[in-house]
Order: sequence, then C-alpha cells, then structure tokens
Amino acid sequence: MEIGVSTATFFLRMYNEDSLVKLNELDARVAEVFLEAFSEYTERYGKKLKSVQGDLKVHSVHVVTTQYEPQLFGPNLRAYDDAKEMFENVLKCAREIGAKNYTLHGRAYVKSKKPFEDYDLFIERLNDICALAAKYDVEVCLENVFWCMYNKVGFFGRLKDACPNLKTCLDVKQARLSGFDALDYIEEMGDRINTVHLSDYLESTGKMCLPGRGDYDFERLFRALKGVGFKGNMLIEVYKDDYKDYSEIVESLKYLREIKQKVF
Repeated sequence: MEIGVSTATFFLRMYNEDSLVKLNELDARVAEVFLEAFSEYTERYGKKLKSVQGDLKVHSVHVVTTQYEPQLFGPNLRAYDDAKEMFENVLKCAREIGAKNYTLHGRAYVKSKKPFEDYDLFIERLNDICALAAKYDVEVCLENVFWCMYNKVGFFGRLKDACPNLKTCLDVKQARLSGFDALDYIEEMGDRINTVHLSDYLESTGKMCLPGRGDYDFERLFRALKGVGFKGNMLIEVYKDDYKDYSEIVESLKYLREIKQKVF
C-alpha cells in the first residue's frame, strides 16, 4: 500500500507526460493518470507515457467522464459499441504503463435531477466492461461521485452481488458533496475498494485543499479502511487552484504517510 498523487492535481498546469516527470521529482511513488483528451486514449500515448514514467508506479487510469462513459450505460447499442471501443483503447494505454485499475464515473446526471436507474442494464453493462478489462489485466473501479451513477450510499449495494468482478474507488470529497460520510461508503464497499482519492477541506469555508491543510480526520478514515481490509493505493486528488507551490504536495505526502504508518 502506498500514498501517491493523481495527475488530475496538475490538470491545466501541465500535460500528463510532464506530470509523470514532476511526480517522480516529488517522490510520489504511485500515481493515477487522468487522461484528458481523445488523443490520449490510445496505446500510442501509453507508450509515450511509459518512456517518461521512470520509477513511478501507475496504479490506475481515469478519463474525462462525459467523453464516452455515459454511452456505456445508455440504451443506444450503436453508441455503446463505439464507447466500448474507446474504452478498450484506454485499456491498451493502461497496459502500456502498468495500470491495473480503471476509475469509472459511468453515467452522468447533467440534464435532470431525477436519475436514470435501470439496474438491470447497469449490471449487464458493468459485467461486460469488467470482462473486457480483465483481458488487459485491469479491474474496473466504480467511484462514488455526486453527479454520476454512484451518488448515494445504497447504489453499489444493489449491484455488488450481481457484479462480482466490479471494484470501487472511494473519493472523500465526493462523499462530502453527496451529503454522506465517507465511512458509510466504506461500509458499503467493504473489501471491494481498490483505490482511494484523498483531499482535505476547511470547515469554515468549505474550500478544498491538500491533505494536512484542512480539518479532515484522516486517521479516522484510515482506521475505517483498515477495518475492511483495504490493501490498495491512495492518491491525493485536488485541483490546480487548491495549492500554490509543488512543495506543498511533498508536505502533504509526508503528512499522510506518517498517519498511514501509524494506522496500518
């Protein structure tokens, strides 16, 4: 188990090929690669990333949700086939950089407050894409996201028995935005958690910040993760305006690793 950084933390500061170099400099050790554009959803781009990866381990890949993931869960079969082809190209990229996990948002709820919840369709599609990912030695990890499929505690509970190969990604900021305690998600996800996204926030303003610069109780979180047997990796994931200098990320990594050492 290691604590590292998602390249989403550098989004609009630098591209992924430069992010991997920077993460090596910061002793991140492990990363999630946030693929940002259609041109990056390719095996060729994976080779480019591998050429600058150095000693950095890539735990997982992530994509821009709205570019094809909603079509993986829609009723239009032609759109589904196109989306699945793009998903497979991302899996080829993941294979090049050694990523064993794919962080999935899935269907996005952007037009209606009433969610589309066809659980039979969700189960069918999730099992299909999990089987495809397995061919590339990748596991699909459904992330709790307040504006997407898994936006409340209870959703994964309706899927997990029917989707035995589906794993999860816990995101603490998304839990907060959904109005649930992250520990409630941990209880539901159980031993299916492969990935955790870490961030902090200031209770006085609600502003997100790097872990260690806010009020979040990470020891409580880590003890809950230990309680369900978590053995995956945890990634700092904040946004470009949530910090000023890259040295702050180094400080945050040190802070989190000290708590990890204490708890695990």
